[in-house]
Amino acid sequence: MKVRIAAEASRDEASAIAAAVAEHVGRTVEVYVGDSEEPTLVREVTTDGNDGSDSDGSGDGDLGPTDREQRLREEIADIERGGPEKYRERLADQGKLFVRDRLELWFGEDGLDFEDGRFAGFDDWHGNSPDVEEYDEGTRLPADGLLTGAATFEGRKLHVMANDFTVKAGSMAAKGVEKFLRLQERALKTGRPALYLVDSSGGRIDQQRGFFANREGIGKFYFNHSRLSGAVPQICVLYGPCIAGAAYTPVFSDFTVMVRGMSALAIASPRMVEMVTGEDIDLETLGGPDMHARHSGSADLVADDEEHARELVAQLLSYLPDNCEERPPSAEPSPPAEPTEGLDGVVPQEPNKGYDMHRVIDRVVDGDSFFELQSQYGPEILTGFARVDGRAIGVVANQPSQRAGAIFPDAARKAAEFVWKCDAFNVPLLYLCDTPGFMAGSSVEKEGILEAGKKMIYATSEATVPKQCVVVRKAYGAGIYAMSGPAYDPESTLALPSGEIAIMGPEAAINAVYANKLDAIDDPEERAERERELREEYRRDIDARRMGSEVVIDEIVPPSDLRAELAARFELYETVEKDRPEKKHGSIL
Repeated sequence: MKVRIAAEASRDEASAIAAAVAEHVGRTVEVYVGDSEEPTLVREVTTDGNDGSDSDGSGDGDLGPTDREQRLREEIADIERGGPEKYRERLADQGKLFVRDRLELWFGEDGLDFEDGRFAGFDDWHGNSPDVEEYDEGTRLPADGLLTGAATFEGRKLHVMANDFTVKAGSMAAKGVEKFLRLQERALKTGRPALYLVDSSGGRIDQQRGFFANREGIGKFYFNHSRLSGAVPQICVLYGPCIAGAAYTPVFSDFTVMVRGMSALAIASPRMVEMVTGEDIDLETLGGPDMHARHSGSADLVADDEEHARELVAQLLSYLPDNCEERPPSAEPSPPAEPTEGLDGVVPQEPNKGYDMHRVIDRVVDGDSFFELQSQYGPEILTGFARVDGRAIGVVANQPSQRAGAIFPDAARKAAEFVWKCDAFNVPLLYLCDTPGFMAGSSVEKEGILEAGKKMIYATSEATVPKQCVVVRKAYGAGIYAMSGPAYDPESTLALPSGEIAIMGPEAAINAVYANKLDAIDDPEERAERERELREEYRRDIDARRMGSEVVIDEIVPPSDLRAELAARFELYETVEKDRPEKKHGSIL
């Protein structure tokens, strides 16, 4: 109903008139003041006939939050308190944050940009009581123990999953499983990275019929992890003991960070291990960060505490694109940490003398940009991200200070996985080669040296990103193959003046070819002189200059110029595209 009143009427008078008329006729009243074509205010009447509130003509006016909205906000606040208070109090003793405090640490005061499934399982524990204090605290299962949503991290949009350890020790049940599956599927649609903040004891055993073997149950996690693999970066930070089924999310992720003194990862708990095998072992020894960093390779990085974990992920993500269709982010170029002029002095003249390859890397990449992964696992090879003139690259480098840089099974597996990830996310590769080749012996044969070496060579062969190989010193045996030598489609094969390429080193070669002739020389001095001559002759044959002369390599680079040379080549080949045979997929994993 429309009512027009004098232009001199005040708002209070208009409101009083509107209220009286609305009450009399039982209809919504629009009040027009003077000649106005738009209503000055509207007096609404609710569907039950009760008098409503005034608003301006847009319908927004003086309406405030209703009791219904206020009740919803109280319920949300109650959900966000997490599980029973006694479990929140225990977190401090465990040295870790409540999950929503953790989200604030990661993403700022507002936490997630938005949350999905906050009311998951609400009726199961809360019911429809208007009084949030009427339910039993011991049955609290807010959000079904799992938070999912999206957040802004270091300027990047991410999908985020985080377990609430105060709810049944972060265990997973049907509704939490559904939330996680939806998050994975949405990450595949959006092409945004997925961050998993895992603090879970595994599946909720007393509710397993609702999620364990279902077509859309917890097993679908790993199907979805597999579909996401190589499509978007999946990063997992592990905050607590992660046992059995829950342990697969960390190992399916592209990168896993474990927190020292807090996290553990194992296929079964110590109690279950003792039941099955009789072995008496504690959780730290069974699956702590040090074990996984050194022996299994499941931990890419180990953080000292929660803040450090965030810092590590921020660094890691700075080298990665949002998805496989994009290129890695670039940064402002910076000079190397050490002067390039000192590079040749770092590499010993003696081919068998050890040195630290980090000293070479520090003179090639942008200052403080080398971000090493799995530093304690397979230490004969260094893997990590870096920048050259601001461009993100992946570095695979032999480490002569560790067992002469020979490639052992663990090092080969580590390198293969790193190369595979770099290729998935369009990160160009730099190989720094100084190795006597793959290790020999019965021990490494039992550990699968051939199988591990096959994987490394396969990953290098299949990589379609720009690759550059630098022969720093030794490139013996199949080592030059695994390190993307001339036969492996690199954009460049460069060598320093100390470089050598050969089937094997001089001592081994002379022993293999000339052993009988040398044994026939009775005079020790004459024999030693002949060995020296053969070594020098052999070394001239495998020297970088011979390789350059025969165009085996592209260029011999003065060490002081190596950084500039690499920068120019990475710039030129930045957009290179490579074709591989059309097929379903390779058969080598």
